Amino acid sequence: MLRTSNVRVLDDTDLAAAHAVISRDPIANVFVASRVAACGLDPQRLGGEMWGWFAAGRLRSLCYVGANLVPVEATPEAAWAFAERARRFGRRCSSIVGPADAVAELWSVLMPVWGPAREVRTPQPLLATSRMPDVAGDPAVRRVRPDELDTILPSCIAMFTEEVGVSPVIGDGGALYRARVAELIGLGRAFARIEDGEVLFKAEVGSATEDACQIQGVWVDPRLRGQGLGTAGTAAVVEVALREIAPVVSLYVNDFNEPARASYAKIGFTQVGDFASILF
Repeated sequence: MLRTSNVRVLDDTDLAAAHAVISRDPIANVFVASRVAACGLDPQRLGGEMWGWFAAGRLRSLCYVGANLVPVEATPEAAWAFAERARRFGRRCSSIVGPADAVAELWSVLMPVWGPAREVRTPQPLLATSRMPDVAGDPAVRRVRPDELDTILPSCIAMFTEEVGVSPVIGDGGALYRARVAELIGLGRAFARIEDGEVLFKAEVGSATEDACQIQGVWVDPRLRGQGLGTAGTAAVVEVALREIAPVVSLYVNDFNEPARASYAKIGFTQVGDFASILF
C-alpha cells in the first residue's frame, strides 16, 4: 500500500470539493455535513479543523478534528495519513467516532501513542428509516420550550453521563453543554414528555441536513424503563423528523444494547452500516 501524507487543513475555498465528498453518504456523514452546512470550513466558525486528504490532486477524504475526531469517506490510505498527522499534533479530542473501518485504521496508528482508551465501542450499528414508524408515537412527546431548559437539563446530563461514562459538566461546570442543549431547543430539535415538571422521556435531533438527520440522547427515566416509553417516544420524534426536518432519520446504537436495538427495530429502523467509538 502506498502511504503518502498528502493532508492539509481545508478552508472555505474547498467547500465545493468537501461537499462532494460528504454527499457520497448523507446518512453516515450527517454530523460533519450538518457542521459544514452551518459553519463552512473556517476553523473558528467550525469549532475545529477539517483535514483533507488528496490523491492525484483531488480531494478524496476528510477528517473533522474538534471535540471529536470524525473520519469522512476515509480510505485506508487516508485514515493512515490522518492518524499520522493527529499523532504528531497530539490528542485534542475526547473521542474518535465514525465508520468502523476508518476508526479502526485510525486507532491502529494512534493507540500506541494515545492509548489506552477509556472504552472501545465497536461495532455500533448505524440504523436508518425513511418511513413513518411501525408503532404509534407517544402523543405526549413534544418539542421542548426555551423556558424549560432548566427542567430538561438534568435529564440530558444524566443521559450523557450514563452513555459516555463522564459527566459533561466536568471542566467548565457544564457551560458548553448547557449552551448546546439550549441551541437544540432553540432549533426545535429537542423533544420530551414532561409531566408535572418531571421528564419521563427525552431525545434530540442532534444533526440535520436537507438529506438526513440523526437522533441522539434517547433517555427514559430509570424508574419507568421497560414500559415502552422509549419506543413510543422515539417513534414520536421520528414522525416529526420525517415530516419537518429530513427525509431520512438515523441513529447509532451500541451492539450490546439489546433492549434499545429491539425498540428501534419495532419502530422500523434497519441497519445501513457500522460505526465505532473510541472514548478517552
